[in-house]
Amino acid sequence: MMIGKNIKRLRVNAGITQEQLAERLHISGQAVSKWENETALPDIMLLPELADCFGVTIDELMDYKLRILTYKERFVKFMVDNEVLKFKDVQLKSGARAHFYINSENFTTNAQIAQIGEFFADCIRENNIEFNTIMGLAYHGVAFSVATACALFRKYGMLVNYCHDRKTPDSRGRMLCGYTLQDGDKVVIVDDLISSGKTLSERLDTILNQANVQIAAVVVIADRMVQQDTERLTGSKFIEEKYHTKLYSVITEEDIDYAIQNQIV
Repeated sequence: MMIGKNIKRLRVNAGITQEQLAERLHISGQAVSKWENETALPDIMLLPELADCFGVTIDELMDYKLRILTYKERFVKFMVDNEVLKFKDVQLKSGARAHFYINSENFTTNAQIAQIGEFFADCIRENNIEFNTIMGLAYHGVAFSVATACALFRKYGMLVNYCHDRKTPDSRGRMLCGYTLQDGDKVVIVDDLISSGKTLSERLDTILNQANVQIAAVVVIADRMVQQDTERLTGSKFIEEKYHTKLYSVITEEDIDYAIQNQIV
């Protein structure tokens, strides 16, 4: 039986430490270490909770047709488990309707912010984005971008410049904190959600007034796929065409629907 190796593989893939897994299960970190070293086996009563932590069945945990979740699937589960993603019919500010609601303000602990940074970093690496500066948009994007910058260095060894914008200038009229943008910089923008793209466009225009930079990419948690009022473009396509860039979302509505249909959440 390879349950110890499977627990380690699933834990590493989920980006959590032995201590973090132990805390979720209300056991000692030493117990998890013994499982992974195959000197002890988990109590049978822990198997359902252990399998749920990784988003797999007990059969998969026990090495029957093991299917490790992709980072998108893990992210959907992560958001549901942390009550950030909720399934209900809602009306967006744009007037459009959606069958799910995302409240990024529910990311409140350091562990949650650290994990979301890793998901953003994975998305950036998966799409081979070339850039030298990462920027967060106030307010939610600030914490997410800091976590992403740290994850890029810790997980992938990437060294990049970091800054975030302000919604109002400081006493010296500055609109940015941290690194000062230089002409020619390639900037990745990190934010939480995109709907029509109008607010994001205003923020990008302000950033481009600071220096002649290239918006290498915009990366968000999710794309609402809301259309512009005056155009048939979605908000993401509007941003891509106006700024000659690419917009990536860690997950899409299709990813959420897939997770539901396949009982991942």
